Amino acid sequence: MSELFDAVDALIASRSPLPPPAERRRLRQAHGLTLDEVAAALQVRRATVGGWEAGKTEPRPPERDAYARMLKQLAQLYPAGAPVPPEDTAIPETPAVPAAPAPSAAEPAQARTAPAGPAAEPANTALRPAAPAAVPHPAVTSRPMLRRPAAKKAAPAGIPAGGADPRFENGPLAVVDVADGQVLAYCVGGLVLDVPAKSIPSLVDWTLREAKLGQPKLSGPGKDADPLIVLTEAALQRYGLPVTLTKEERLAGRIPEGHKVIKQLTRADWQLTKRGFGPWARIYRPAQGAERSCVQLCIPSWDALDTRHWADAGQLPPADLARLLGTYAARVMTPRGSTAVTGLELMTALHPPTRASEPDAMGKRHSEHNPGSLGKDPVDCAPCEAPDGHPLLADLPRFHQRTPAEVLVEEAYDWARPLTDAECLRPHLVGIDVNMAFAAGANGLTVGLGAPTHVKNPVFDPKLPGSWLVDLSHVDLSRVKVAKDKWAELDGELLPSPFTPKGERPTGPAWYATPTVAYAVELGYEARPIEAYVRHDNGRYLDAWYNRLRDAYLATMADLGVGVDLPPEEFLKAMDGYRQRDPQLAVVVSAVKATVKGGIGKLRERPRGEGWKPGQPWRALARPTWRPDIRAAVISRTRINMHRKIVKHAAFTGQYPVAILSDCAVYASDGPSPLDFLPYRDGKPLPGGFKLGVNPGLVKWEGTQSVLWGEGVREQFNAPELNLARYIKDGTVTDVDNGE
Repeated sequence: MSELFDAVDALIASRSPLPPPAERRRLRQAHGLTLDEVAAALQVRRATVGGWEAGKTEPRPPERDAYARMLKQLAQLYPAGAPVPPEDTAIPETPAVPAAPAPSAAEPAQARTAPAGPAAEPANTALRPAAPAAVPHPAVTSRPMLRRPAAKKAAPAGIPAGGADPRFENGPLAVVDVADGQVLAYCVGGLVLDVPAKSIPSLVDWTLREAKLGQPKLSGPGKDADPLIVLTEAALQRYGLPVTLTKEERLAGRIPEGHKVIKQLTRADWQLTKRGFGPWARIYRPAQGAERSCVQLCIPSWDALDTRHWADAGQLPPADLARLLGTYAARVMTPRGSTAVTGLELMTALHPPTRASEPDAMGKRHSEHNPGSLGKDPVDCAPCEAPDGHPLLADLPRFHQRTPAEVLVEEAYDWARPLTDAECLRPHLVGIDVNMAFAAGANGLTVGLGAPTHVKNPVFDPKLPGSWLVDLSHVDLSRVKVAKDKWAELDGELLPSPFTPKGERPTGPAWYATPTVAYAVELGYEARPIEAYVRHDNGRYLDAWYNRLRDAYLATMADLGVGVDLPPEEFLKAMDGYRQRDPQLAVVVSAVKATVKGGIGKLRERPRGEGWKPGQPWRALARPTWRPDIRAAVISRTRINMHRKIVKHAAFTGQYPVAILSDCAVYASDGPSPLDFLPYRDGKPLPGGFKLGVNPGLVKWEGTQSVLWGEGVREQFNAPELNLARYIKDGTVTDVDNGE
């Protein structure tokens, strides 16, 4: 009989009456409880309680009965319509800029707690926001946002803590969505704001006047980051914008100039940048003195968040997307466009082109060049550094193919060779990948800041950045220096040349960046340049850029359980499945990596349609950051760093790579692990060789396949030198290179 009674009790508990979702939230907030506190009491996840309050899910036994009991007691303490106790009274804040005319009482902007659904709870605290409870006082109907300071908690790792800068206390960005007819702005830290704006122009006004969004400048003479507003599909519909772009609009990268929303902006005296209203639209008014009026829009359904780098971030619930982008913004910067655009913007943000001068005789300050920056005006590259179609090459015949003696070609490795008989007897092919290779290549690199100087018959100076025409065909890899006054005999036929991307030995004079020529000297050979374009105005422009991206990468990897200075065995274990520990944080890692690669690539951006013809200038040439010489120097140093490691490894172990693709090298091995061929002794790696670890420049395990797989693939495609590094990760042979 007792079993029957238990069954009846369970049946009653399964139908315990609950108030509507909004009332559940009101009761919790009225008592000053956070989602975390309620979740801990009921022994459920925070996101579960958020889902109950959002009406996305309903509690089930045994939690339902306890949840109903709590709400019943709270309802007795705080009946509907009763005023909030004095200690919970919300205090309107003073707007950072003059407020707009007071709205009607029907449009109060209120700070809320984010209603997170079941999928909104990340496994790692770096993306798990503290939920600041905020209860609006019933008598307050003005537009300024409301907050209970006593309930505000410290933001988790990666999310800027509210209040650090009162102008931007709600974080760098917000995801605007529509729920139950209400427009809401999901900010970092779990905060949700009511949005009274009924059009895009009024949304821009609200963002600048009341939302308190933005990010402080990264450098003394720099500028604060403009607020970023991410529009969901529901928000696009609410504001009269298409949910997706047509094929023609995608190709153009924007909606037509005659669109009604653009007309609304024009009538309200707002302007768009030259790229128009596209996936990353910038809406602004000309600056008035030091005051900027600019809002950046991001539209995921228009492919603003490239799935190659952001995975499915564009499909996340608004609160989760705000946390993900907020973590990236806190650790890198507020996104300004694609990861490539942001990588380039980060360089400028860290080294602004101008600064304020010392006061003159009248006590006034003026704008002057900021030392160490690229300045505010573009400079011409050297002819050898110019890509095909550049105006400097307009006099060349139309189909002229430039030789190595006419053009600088510094690119990443794409090299492979057939396996030797001894390598074919080994069972495994193991790939190792250099972490943040191009970031490591930028670290400590001296690059040109100004225009080049042309010099005939110069004496090579490894400390002087530039492009050098020199014959390095005499460098013999079978005998090279591996340390000061220490020579090594190697099998040069099994090594790629360090001087060409394809690993082919040069046959005569060619143009090289400084790190490449310096490496020839390091190997023990003379370099006598014929001519050069050198840059006497130079500096370590990318150091701060590297440091910020390195710190962002390492902090996020640490949140995923991969710390620095782990012993090699523990590092390999920590890396195993690290992406699954928190998929959202893993997306941040991918975005940081893409910011590095994209930023370097953007230094030599090519024409992008717009009716361009060879010999004509294109838009990117007007940027001070269009610097193909800096890109070449970084890639040169990255490739040389890889070659130096494989030479050290070969000299010490007698092992040679069978394939290299950019930052991935493949070796034949007796075992499936990198530890089966990397020469660790007492836990210490070969000095100057490959070392397992998470830091930029160290290596991780990329993948292992069998030697039979490698030989079979090459035979299948009738390609004896098919680059196996391209497919070592999972063994799937495609034409796609995701090149981490």
